Amino acid sequence: MEYEEFERAVDFFGILTNTSKKDLKNKYLKLSKKYHPDMPEGSEEKFKELQDYYELLNRYMDSFAYSFDEEEFKTQFPSFTNYKNWR
Repeated sequence: MEYEEFERAVDFFGILTNTSKKDLKNKYLKLSKKYHPDMPEGSEEKFKELQDYYELLNRYMDSFAYSFDEEEFKTQFPSFTNYKNWR
C-alpha cells in the first residue's frame, strides 16, 4: 500500500478523525448507494474505486497496532478515566 493511495481513500470516505470499522462500514454503505452504477450520480469507475478504497482501509484497520499510553487511553476512552484501579 502506498501512502498516496491511503490518503485518497481517507479523502474519498471523508474521514476527518478517528473512526471505527462500524463507522467505516456505514459510510461505505451510504456511498455505495450514491455511486452504484444504477444511480444518477453513479458509475462503474466510482463504484469500483469505492470498493477498492474500502478494502484498503479495512486491511489497514485490521493491521493497525495501538499504543495505549495513559494519555492515548484517556483520549479514546474518557469514561474510564475515573476508574479506581487506573494508575
